[in-house]
Amino acid sequence: MAANRRNGTASPTHGLEDILSAAAPRPRTSLPNVATTVTTVAALYFGREVFLPIAIALLLTFALAPLVSALKRVGIPRIPAVIVSVLSAFAALALFSFIVATQVSELAQNIPVYQTNILTKIRSLKETGVGGGIIAKLSDVIERVGQEINRQDASLPAATPDKPKREPVPVEIVARERPLEVLQNIIGPLISPLGSAGLIIVVVIFMLLEREDLRDRFIRLVGYGDLHRTTEALQDAAKRVGRYLLMQLVVNIVYAIPIAIGLWILGIPNALLWGLLALALRFVPYIGPAIGMLLPLFLALAVAPGWSLVLWTAALFVVMELVTGNVVEPWLYGSRTGLSPLAIIVAAIFWTWLWGPLGLVLSTPLTVCLVVLGRHVPQFEFLDVLFGNEPVLEPHARLYQRLLAGDPEEATDHAEEMLEEKYLVEFYDKVAIPALLLGERDRARGVMGDLQRRQLAASALTLVANLDEDAQEEAAEEDVPAEAGEAGDHGDAAGEDEAADLPDGTDMSVLCAGGRGELDDAAAAMLAQVLEVQGATASKAGFADIEPASIRRLELETVDTVVVGFLNRDSVKHARFLVRRLKRAKAALRVGIVFWSETGNDDKEATARLAQDMNADFVAHGMVDAVVGALSKEPPVALKLIAKRRQRRPRATPRKPPAAAAS
Repeated sequence: MAANRRNGTASPTHGLEDILSAAAPRPRTSLPNVATTVTTVAALYFGREVFLPIAIALLLTFALAPLVSALKRVGIPRIPAVIVSVLSAFAALALFSFIVATQVSELAQNIPVYQTNILTKIRSLKETGVGGGIIAKLSDVIERVGQEINRQDASLPAATPDKPKREPVPVEIVARERPLEVLQNIIGPLISPLGSAGLIIVVVIFMLLEREDLRDRFIRLVGYGDLHRTTEALQDAAKRVGRYLLMQLVVNIVYAIPIAIGLWILGIPNALLWGLLALALRFVPYIGPAIGMLLPLFLALAVAPGWSLVLWTAALFVVMELVTGNVVEPWLYGSRTGLSPLAIIVAAIFWTWLWGPLGLVLSTPLTVCLVVLGRHVPQFEFLDVLFGNEPVLEPHARLYQRLLAGDPEEATDHAEEMLEEKYLVEFYDKVAIPALLLGERDRARGVMGDLQRRQLAASALTLVANLDEDAQEEAAEEDVPAEAGEAGDHGDAAGEDEAADLPDGTDMSVLCAGGRGELDDAAAAMLAQVLEVQGATASKAGFADIEPASIRRLELETVDTVVVGFLNRDSVKHARFLVRRLKRAKAALRVGIVFWSETGNDDKEATARLAQDMNADFVAHGMVDAVVGALSKEPPVALKLIAKRRQRRPRATPRKPPAAAAS
């Protein structure tokens, strides 16, 4: 962790733009109603004869668009470039299909040859007791079939001298079909796939020719009011889908060639077929490679009497899958799709149910298109939330949810992941304190009870305790403030440089206290831990310890500064009262007030006026400003005396002397 930060990957303020943008409030994502969802799914299901060719054509357009652009840059006109690209792609697909069909036909003719080896392995498994009831049941079935055949042969009348055995009469079946009917039976099954392929070719050609016009029409239809966002969505979709298909094809070829060569060396029949199937099935997420491995394993079981060939075949597939998944794929295109693993599985199930085997092959690129649409078009944002791999909760909201659920261990795991690249002061300032502010807002709105508030505060204090080792490791780093300042020099904002150079707190003693509640105590504990990282002696006090009746019992003799924090911004009067009480308890005490905020306060003049009005030594709104104020060497501000206005007592009206008695 320390090495990562020393390499300049993080500083107390380096890279704050990402967290600030993540901490910005997002509008609530609206889900489509049930009627819209059911209507859309029903249209895709019952209209698959129409939508499936269009979907295939759209994906092929994304895949072939870079090739067409490359040919145009070479100098080939648009129409020849489109035709050459499309015909080349479909010629490759036709050649692939022809080779697979030929290999399958050859394999079907050789299957009876392998029956003896399969029966031999079943008997050997039964004799050794491997397989239990399955092998026994399979053997019993085979034996029963053989016995039934022998029983039928025994029931036939035996030959006698008087009645010699009758020879079977050969029967010849003569087809009465006309040549036209034979031709129809052969070509009929091919009409539908050939027609669909021809339709897809035509659609792809027109999509590539009219790509700019289709783009403009799409922009006019869904995003004319925000051209920037719509253009970005189209570019993102073309880049993601096109790159995914191209890189997946390259990865599958790199995977299939060693598979075919290895199977040929091992002596597996039709090695070319299994290599091509491995190439095609690897487009199917997760289960495709497993299916491609099972068929050669079954054939290895059939062609050789022993078990070594099966083991070598399995080892070949496992090694190639490990190398491809851990070396080739990350090297070529990293995270590739932007989909979560669960989304890929769910999408595969959905599209398979919707469009069958072709839907399974197309599930990943189709879902990528939907996620890109949801990422850039507000009406479809729920698609990105459901299927995307980006975090859907801001870091501070995610932390608040875990603390509120009473799960500080998972919150600690998330915090330590962030501390791999960021300093503790940054994590507290931009993630933890905003999480506590969410809790304070819920408390103020009346949606959080006392029990939940105490549980949230206890979880936050546990989080701080769990991060003690990280704080000690960070404090042990040499020249942390200087390195942080150097890293901060590369920041974009001028304020980052000032905040990055945190002061040294050696030989200073600071007392951190919560202002009005348990959540304030948790924020004070975070500030105290950051001060300890800077070398200061930090102690903590709860909000109950600074009540009027308890302030006198605080041990302030060795304390240089007291910092009181408030998550509630409407606590100015209470803060002013505490400042006066603390300064009366010790005249040479520096007292600072922190009104915690997610974004801080750039109005330095207003902050200075507020501090002067409260008679405080400083007022801060964020973790960095609080640390700088607490470790400042400036002398304390003297307590202002409040002149009491004396009201004059009204003079008593002199009584009139009694009137003289009448003489």
